[in-house]
Amino acid sequence: MSRERQRPEFDALCSVGSELLTSFISMNYLAHGCGFIDRPYFLAGTALPDWLNVVDRRCRVRSKHALPWCHDEDVQLAEFARGVARHHEDDGWFHETQAFHDLSWAFTVEFRALLGADDSMRPSFLGHVLLELLIDAELTARRPGRLDDYYRALENVDADAIERMVAQIAPRPAVGLARMVEMFRQVRFLYDYQRDATLRGRLNQVMRRVGLPELPEEVVQFWPAARTAVAARLPELLAGAPHLLPAEELSR
Repeated sequence: MSRERQRPEFDALCSVGSELLTSFISMNYLAHGCGFIDRPYFLAGTALPDWLNVVDRRCRVRSKHALPWCHDEDVQLAEFARGVARHHEDDGWFHETQAFHDLSWAFTVEFRALLGADDSMRPSFLGHVLLELLIDAELTARRPGRLDDYYRALENVDADAIERMVAQIAPRPAVGLARMVEMFRQVRFLYDYQRDATLRGRLNQVMRRVGLPELPEEVVQFWPAARTAVAARLPELLAGAPHLLPAEELSR
């Protein structure tokens, strides 16, 4: 499916609401899941906390909900629960790394310089989000087939089964999750992180939905340097996750 033909589907997804869309587009799905592409239900589990931010923010599957199911007799359910637990474990260290703090602050400063006086949280929000998206972009650039493999693995997951398993382990069901998973697989917006123009377009969809001014074209002028900075510090950014990438790939 061509990228242009997928855009109407993404626009339809935007109708789920501004706050939900922000969560949907801003997460680094590939960084959470790229080490588990050979385990589709585990992979889906690593994406679940972010998927739930789209479908129902009141539905939360935290580690305490997932851990009791990690050794269930239902093999798919156990794998799924392990993926959820892994997501939360990785989040526990990822946002606390020095590299994450350094780069998100550096990007925030750049956004402030380019966008002018702005007393809102927009520059900080953008600095954080851009870093996460560029991590996924760098992971894709280091091995171009990785993102193809990621989506191919998710095609092996039964979206209806995912919704049923969430109803089993979560405090409340996530109605509509199966449909959202299907759209996530169809739209494949993670490919748009590779080019500055399409990445700005995706970010502007977020900005419109949250009622903030769109990002002008000149905002991308520091993004090539930002990509280089992320590439240089990727080993530090992912140092707490040797399970995600082999050491030789991180050290490139």
